[in-house]
Amino acid sequence: MHIVIMGCGRVGSALAQTLEQQGHTVAVVDRDPTAFRRLGSGFGGRRVTGIGFDQDTLREAGIEEAGAFAAVSSGDNSNIIAARVAREMFGIEHVAARIYDPRRAEVYQRLGIPTVATVRWTADQMLRRLLPSGAEPLWRDPTGAVELAEVYATEAWIGQKVSRLQEETGVRVAFLTRLGEAMLPTSQTVVQDGDLVHVMMRSDDVERVEAAFAEGPQEGGQ
Repeated sequence: MHIVIMGCGRVGSALAQTLEQQGHTVAVVDRDPTAFRRLGSGFGGRRVTGIGFDQDTLREAGIEEAGAFAAVSSGDNSNIIAARVAREMFGIEHVAARIYDPRRAEVYQRLGIPTVATVRWTADQMLRRLLPSGAEPLWRDPTGAVELAEVYATEAWIGQKVSRLQEETGVRVAFLTRLGEAMLPTSQTVVQDGDLVHVMMRSDDVERVEAAFAEGPQEGGQ
C-alpha cells in the first residue's frame, strides 16, 4: 500500500520508518525541509516540502494512488483539514488525524475522521487505523490461541445489528468505540458510521474474519 503522512516530527518520522519496514511505500509531507533529517539516510520514500492540505502538494506525494493518509503535524486544525481533504477530495478510505485537544475528538469523529489524542497516542494505535487488515492485535492470550483486535467493517455493515455481525463473522464483539467513547453493545446494538469494532477471535481465524468484515453481510440475512 502507498501511504501519505503529513508531518515529519517524532511521530511522523517513526510512523514512516515503521510502515516502510513493513513493505509499504511512504511519502512524507512537511513545510520545513529540515524536518526530513529525522527520517535518516536509509529512508527510501518520498520527501515532499509543502502544506499538507494543499491538493497539489498531496498529488506530488502520490495521494491519488494512496490507500491511507495520516495527519500527524503539530497543529490540530491543519491535521483535521488535511484529513478531510484526503477523505473528501481524494476518496482515501483509511484516514487518521492526531489531535492535541481530546475534547474535540467527538466533533472530529462525527466528521468520520478517526482521531488519536496525544494523551493516549502510540504508534501502534495509529497503525491500526491506517492498516486495519493485518494490524497487530490489541491483546493476545498467553497460548496465542485467542486475540482481541480492532477490525475494519465496510460501509455495508453500517445499520446492521451486532448480533448479525457476530453470527456471520464468527467473532464476539467485545466493545465499540463510538465518538471517542468505549461502549458495551448488546445483540440489538446497530453499527453506526465511524464505529471502531473491537472483537475477540481465534488467532488462526484472522484472515477469514477480515474477509467476512470486508465483504459485508450475506444477502438475504436478517
